[in-house]
Amino acid sequence: MKNQWIEIGRIEDIPRQGSRVVKTPIEDIAVFRTADDGIYAIRNRCPHKGGPLSEGIVFGATVACPLHNWCLDLKSGQAVAPDEGTVPTYPVQVENGLVYLDLSQIERAA
Repeated sequence: MKNQWIEIGRIEDIPRQGSRVVKTPIEDIAVFRTADDGIYAIRNRCPHKGGPLSEGIVFGATVACPLHNWCLDLKSGQAVAPDEGTVPTYPVQVENGLVYLDLSQIERAA
């Protein structure tokens, strides 16, 4: 499928060590900004019990689910051991301070 990049806002619109949620017809995507301005996008649903990852605590390139403290790597979507599971990750780009999200892979991962 062809890339479907959408602008989701300025990098400053996402607090450091925080996130914003992008709602799509398929699923919600959490877009995170790390302390060093890394931008990552993952499914906003923990693989454990479906907790809203966007409400979790971000440390390094990891987010802790607010429900049961499962930790997920923002780069790979993999749960940090001893937990097991994954969430889909989505391509993001930052150009001239604007954040873009590629929606073309959402249908495949849902």
